[in-house]
Amino acid sequence: MDAAVDTFWRHGYESTGLTELTEVMGISRPALYRAFGDKAQLFRAALERYIDRNMGYVEAALARPTAREVAEAFLTGNAEAVTTPGRPPGCLSVQAMVTHEADAFSLLAENRKVIQGRLAARFRQAISDGDLPPDEDPDDLARFMITLTTGFAIRAADGEPRHALVALARRALTVFPAPDPASRDRHARSHFERHET
Repeated sequence: MDAAVDTFWRHGYESTGLTELTEVMGISRPALYRAFGDKAQLFRAALERYIDRNMGYVEAALARPTAREVAEAFLTGNAEAVTTPGRPPGCLSVQAMVTHEADAFSLLAENRKVIQGRLAARFRQAISDGDLPPDEDPDDLARFMITLTTGFAIRAADGEPRHALVALARRALTVFPAPDPASRDRHARSHFERHET
């Protein structure tokens, strides 16, 4: 399956033929049909494998203690993922955007939507914790993150090196909202009082 992922990743859905897929996977065409049904179903399975294999940085980022650290880990993690040595540059998700296979496109859109929703929920919690200003829009911040990482994937596919993408991630963080000190102090006092009583 990893061989199928890398082949679709390098060439895109339309340009990847069944002969090439069976060769890199080391199986016969009848075996491919028995296991996956057809090329479209194999592609969907490859996308699911890609998400599991290449997007661990998302979980690591969401576990960071502050909103800014979440954003930094998410952006730099993505910049590193789309420039991993030994793998095709860019992102299978971006390659697959040109596919006419509607279900596969829908799977990618749903994955981006889920990640964006999880980022928004994390930023919403940061507002509640006083880690972000109360007038911040967590949905806009999450959308900003997803849009940046989509751009990173395109730039990586164009040949942009890792250090340049990481530098872009750092630059993007200069516009990330700073914590609200007053709100954070109120939250800290409230937390202390709850534990004292």
